Amino acid sequence: MEVPEGALDDAVTRSSFTGVATVHVAGQRTFERVEGWRHRGYGVPMTVDTRIAVASGGKGFTALAVMRLVEDGTLALDQPVRTLLGDDLPLIDDHVTVEQLLDHTSGIGDYLDEEGDWEPAAHVLPMPVHTLTSTEAFLPALEGYPQKFEPGARFSYCNGSFMVLALLLERATGEVYHDVVRRLVLSPAGMDRTDFLPLNALPGDAATAYVHDEGDLTNTLHLPILGNGDGGVFTTADDVDLFWRAVLDGRIVSPASVDLMTTPRHDVPQERKRYGLGFWLHATGHAVILEGYDAGASFRSTHLVDSATTVTVLGNSSEGAWPVVGVLDDLIDAELSR
Repeated sequence: MEVPEGALDDAVTRSSFTGVATVHVAGQRTFERVEGWRHRGYGVPMTVDTRIAVASGGKGFTALAVMRLVEDGTLALDQPVRTLLGDDLPLIDDHVTVEQLLDHTSGIGDYLDEEGDWEPAAHVLPMPVHTLTSTEAFLPALEGYPQKFEPGARFSYCNGSFMVLALLLERATGEVYHDVVRRLVLSPAGMDRTDFLPLNALPGDAATAYVHDEGDLTNTLHLPILGNGDGGVFTTADDVDLFWRAVLDGRIVSPASVDLMTTPRHDVPQERKRYGLGFWLHATGHAVILEGYDAGASFRSTHLVDSATTVTVLGNSSEGAWPVVGVLDDLIDAELSR
């Protein structure tokens, strides 16, 4: 896959792109583009191995952890979530199942509803973000949202459903959500550079996330201080490629579960994609996608299964990555149409 440098130059300039773009083929990094700053105020340049937040890209990790518990019999796809929620979140329909949370057909009211004209920089959480360091701490934020439609009736992307999945993981295992993901997903994949990092105490090798393409306004007051079931993990371009190879090699869940999770269930034309069970899928080709968009984060990684090619863009601003993603998406579309 040959990346057109001229088109990429235009995209980088147009969006003031700050971040990392890579192509990996069969585990080898064959292309990289690094732009902007890991920390603008101190003038620390971005590097290809910088850890960058991927927002909703982390939903795939949650989905895989859930599927691991399904495989060992701790959870079941057709299990009503009420069996573990008990009296918590009473507005969730008693018939909602684990599977419906995974494929966004639960119909539960969403604490972070992205339908309509949602602007990440304008979103305000209903409680102090510094208190949101655990899954149980999110319960008050998830309360009070009525069921939107009958469970299973249709697809509707729902952040809250993956927060409920995080609660189920904790209650089924007796472990903290972050530890469950580390044990069941990150460790088997060898993702040593991937973790849940607190926004108010980032290590030096992690990128500060900026709300706008220019200026020093960070996202610290816009998001939960620590990522959770619906997103917020930090990772690197190389670790993302490790992730895809571990998934497709059956090192996280079985090949049968991988097939189940990556079989298209829903066409989502407004996103120009399809959806499986916890993963976005290319609209027409054999490719699996993780994507994240939030204040200070713009991310997409597409893995072309047949050619073992991973195309990843990690941006540490809200909008900066999308023109670069667009250029690389054209290449992906052309590759998959051959």
